[in-house]
Amino acid sequence: MNGVIIIDKEKGYTSHDVVNIIRKELKIKKVGHTGTLDPNATGVLPILVGEATKISKYLIEHNKTYIAELVLGKKTSTGDGEGDILEEKMVPELTIDKIENTLKEFLGKQRQIPPIYSAVKVNGKKAYEYAREGKKIELNEREIEIYKIELICYKKDTITFEVNCSKGTYIRVLCENIAEKLGTVGHMKNLKRTKVDKFNLEQAVKLEDIKEKINVVKDRIISIEKIFLDTEKIQLNEYKLNLFLNGVRLTYNEPNGVYRVYSNDKFIGLGVINDNLLKRDVIIE
Repeated sequence: MNGVIIIDKEKGYTSHDVVNIIRKELKIKKVGHTGTLDPNATGVLPILVGEATKISKYLIEHNKTYIAELVLGKKTSTGDGEGDILEEKMVPELTIDKIENTLKEFLGKQRQIPPIYSAVKVNGKKAYEYAREGKKIELNEREIEIYKIELICYKKDTITFEVNCSKGTYIRVLCENIAEKLGTVGHMKNLKRTKVDKFNLEQAVKLEDIKEKINVVKDRIISIEKIFLDTEKIQLNEYKLNLFLNGVRLTYNEPNGVYRVYSNDKFIGLGVINDNLLKRDVIIE
């Protein structure tokens, strides 16, 4: 069993929890993910099984889409509803136009400091571990990009918006920054990830399906070949295939990049061309 399973994660599960459940229920040792999803968040979590664990390097940089709920008027220690209230502030009278125009100010590239309650590592230790110990640490800014951000609704001091952003964007921090621009404070109440690049909720299965409907899960596995359908393909004869599988670099006058490799129209795996040389990368065994 090789490919990607899209999980619609529920609240309360860490990404590592999901990996362990799939490993146990499908009886597969090689299981991984393409990036964590906060335990309190829900939605799309791509899980790699079998030989697909080798393609994680191609998937971790993908853009992501979220639906977030921002509650105005209260700032918390964690940036979400789980933390202690640090500050309360009046919410000014807001119009839809004012909120929409404020959201648009966040489009494009910008610098963002990760929250202290995050998995960012400092000296080999996760930031949230320092936070739980009451220790203060400095976290470096990182560049992120907001490609699209749109208001869904505003009701009772709660802004619901959709955002498409780059890897490494913390929506909790974005919520706090939006609230500040609106003249108040705020925190993220709920977060649902609806897309990771081309992976979406329509392709997803629930964890209960992993436990109870194995056939449904197997039908939903996205093969490595399908994931890379937008890349060019290379056909190898038997002689070249043997060389390729043994790690010999083959001369190919094609642009640098990832290619699907076939022999007799059978998908063998992935190869990479660099400086007119094709070498093996991921082989489906």
